[in-house]
Amino acid sequence: MWQAEVRVDLDAIRDNVSRLRSGTAADVMAVVKADGYGHGILPAARASLDGGATWLGVCTLDEALTLRRGGITAPVLAWLLAPGLPLHEGITAGVDLAAASLPQLDEMVEASRRADRPARLHLKIDTGLSRGGATVADWPALLDAAAKAQADGLVEVVGVWSHFVYADMPGHPTTDRQLAVFHEGLAMVERAGLRPRYRHLANSAATLTRPDTHFDLVRPGIAVYGLSPVAGETFGLRPAMTARARVMLTKRVPAGTGVSYGHTYTTDRETNLAVVPLGYADGVPRHASNSGPVQLGGVRRVISGRVCMDQFVLDCGDDAVAAGDVATLFGSGADGEPTADDWADAVGTINYEIVTRFGGSRVPRIYDGERP
Repeated sequence: MWQAEVRVDLDAIRDNVSRLRSGTAADVMAVVKADGYGHGILPAARASLDGGATWLGVCTLDEALTLRRGGITAPVLAWLLAPGLPLHEGITAGVDLAAASLPQLDEMVEASRRADRPARLHLKIDTGLSRGGATVADWPALLDAAAKAQADGLVEVVGVWSHFVYADMPGHPTTDRQLAVFHEGLAMVERAGLRPRYRHLANSAATLTRPDTHFDLVRPGIAVYGLSPVAGETFGLRPAMTARARVMLTKRVPAGTGVSYGHTYTTDRETNLAVVPLGYADGVPRHASNSGPVQLGGVRRVISGRVCMDQFVLDCGDDAVAAGDVATLFGSGADGEPTADDWADAVGTINYEIVTRFGGSRVPRIYDGERP
């Protein structure tokens, strides 16, 4: 008997990737960073490859090496690399690395010497996000240094890439400006004598709405897991994660009863309370106090009072509820249950954060659709 669980539908991930793949002539890099957005990095990676992805994207070197240790041989790009990491281990494991500055490039050159094989690099240009990536002013120097390192047999420049600011708001002018800067950056790449096989810019939103940004490779992330990056659109995607728990106990209380820490909720009538054993240690945002939607007994309810570390309470009125009944926080919505989008709206965040919160907690992940 289970107390709480996160269920992940791997067939949904496969179907989502297949849908994304069918909408582009580019190769698909499924982004499985952050433990597969909470869905589990290895199961999500395998399902994505089954669905037609040919690349996998992660942030950290450790994530990339986890994929390799898990037996995954598909191309992997790791792009969030602080100084001093054992990059030679990634190079030896055949992991592609992202470089956005001369110091980063220098580290990768030294790592390639230690690994005794060229580092496969994706050079990143900052087209407007002002986060990772070389500025347009610094781009020519990075390209020249990379071209020299490639001529010396120390690196292979495999890709050039950037990342969007506003692709989740179709029609925002920043997207066109970034695309123009990316084209300028690619022209500089050519003048530097580099001929990278992969040019990539499109995230989930651009993969779904801007085919002119697809180039050779697209990098969907949240869409892989069936959640839309664009408000009000579903694109036929199917959410893969469901979070639920069994009611721990119920009790009948009188009107005027304060509920949970701080008594931020008080019953306005005699009522049935249900205690659900999930809390912020499990991924339930504390901001969901008095706002988080939960389905119990076929009825959508709202968390009553503060979310605790390990539990929350539902005011069920006169409805008959009992210990052991299943409370669903979010799922696909097919049975009327709340979705991750509903939770995001309730707590003022995005669906990305909701599913990522529920991954890697003490709540077990159960997989449907696993293949040998």
